Amino acid sequence: MASSEGNKLWGGRFVGNADPILEKFNASISYDQRLWEVDIKGSKAYVKALQKAGLVTQNEMEQILTGLDKVFDEWSKGEFKIKPGDEDIHTANERRLKEFIGDPAGKLHTGRSRNDQVATDARLWLRDAITTLKELALQLISTMVERAAVEIEILCPGYTHMQRAQPIRWSHWILSHAAALSRDVERLEDIRKRVNVMPLGSGAIAGNPFNIDRELLRQELNFDRISINSMDATGQRDFVAEFLFWGSMCLTHLSKMAEDLILYSTKEFSFITLTDAYSTGSSLMPQKKNADSLELIRSKAGRVFGRCAGFLMTLKGLPSTYNKDLQEDKEAMFDTYDTVHAVLQVATGVISTLKVNQPAMEGALSPDMLATDLAYYLVRKGMPFREAHSCAGKAVYIAESKNIHLSKLTVEDLQTVRSAVTFKIKYITLYEMFLDVIVFFFFYESPALCLTRMFLQCGTTPKALNSTAPPVARPGVASLLKLSTLELGYKHKNNNHSLISTKVSTRCSFIDEFGILGLHVTYK
Repeated sequence: MASSEGNKLWGGRFVGNADPILEKFNASISYDQRLWEVDIKGSKAYVKALQKAGLVTQNEMEQILTGLDKVFDEWSKGEFKIKPGDEDIHTANERRLKEFIGDPAGKLHTGRSRNDQVATDARLWLRDAITTLKELALQLISTMVERAAVEIEILCPGYTHMQRAQPIRWSHWILSHAAALSRDVERLEDIRKRVNVMPLGSGAIAGNPFNIDRELLRQELNFDRISINSMDATGQRDFVAEFLFWGSMCLTHLSKMAEDLILYSTKEFSFITLTDAYSTGSSLMPQKKNADSLELIRSKAGRVFGRCAGFLMTLKGLPSTYNKDLQEDKEAMFDTYDTVHAVLQVATGVISTLKVNQPAMEGALSPDMLATDLAYYLVRKGMPFREAHSCAGKAVYIAESKNIHLSKLTVEDLQTVRSAVTFKIKYITLYEMFLDVIVFFFFYESPALCLTRMFLQCGTTPKALNSTAPPVARPGVASLLKLSTLELGYKHKNNNHSLISTKVSTRCSFIDEFGILGLHVTYK
């Protein structure tokens, strides 16, 4: 038998060599060698369980552990040589172990199948990968929060259906994406619970007959739980599929953010400018500055979607227990990890370095964007919302037909909409006033509160506030962030909220003129 055949962990019932084409087709060492470290870690734990079960002697265990350390050193130094016949990482490591210590290496696989071995390796590797991706996601969230805190005063249009809808704060846009990423972090933490279950000791399908102490294995490998069914433990890859979906969802969120920023970086918007560090140029047109970093973030989402959909199709057609089809999990898992890992780092770089064009953002605001707030005002004056909505819409129509701003409508103009109207829209262009009243009245949506929650999740604030408490139970939310522009305090008296603000006096005029229900302003 050829030496390459002799390396195999199977073959006793076969005569002759496998077809070279099948050998290449069957081999996974080209990519599953990434499991070398966790494969050695699992083998070290397993030989200790074998010794406890009396299947290897103390001396044999020590020889195997020493040999595995040597294999580890070769891999870590980049000196490990893959040979013909090393069809996968398990075969390669055991072959090299035998070259170091001889026959005792043959006892390492007692009662162990590559089925439970590879399932264990995949879970160990993915557990570490999840930890790394969580750290990168939290770093991106932290970068977003820090930027939002610094630029909290910048106003810009908010869009629905890609049409200008209402004024928002730039920080609110940033934090909307941070909020989505925070759910991705939560999902990742939840996935880890199902990944961190130990299949080792399940054998190929029917368990291990050698009285292996699986609790010892669990402790050695730091798993939370032990698998409860050997067929399920070796034949399921739902934990990989769940990770692939997580990557798809995470990159869906980042693709959406990238799409917004690509639009905002165009000359037509000019809301932001990417630094040269995260831009590229054209080989033909010298003036071009392309947002390739963001375009690639957007495109990588499709790559991960394909990995997820493809692997689910593989799983869908399988019978119970282990089948060779499951070998397809590695490339999908590795590629998804690599892609998300790169995207998170690039996204952090883009967000931390982009430049905001505040005049362009605020110059894109227009009085018609406050039509909703006009409807809200009419509601506060006692008008049913549907009627208020209609009146505000007619006011916009009149302004457009006269080619004037909404703020230029006279009392007479407004009375054509509703005869009872007796006021002039004096402050309709004071976007910040309308925005702050909405923020103060609906405090759960305030940038200050969002910032607080994000800071707490990233561990960048000294002490958590109870995010589930009512607004009146959160004194000084913004002061926690030391944001002098939003130093707010709330008091509660007979279900009325009293707002203390350091804002300029124009808000007082606005409040007095429009009589916002339940709110008034006092000054320190």
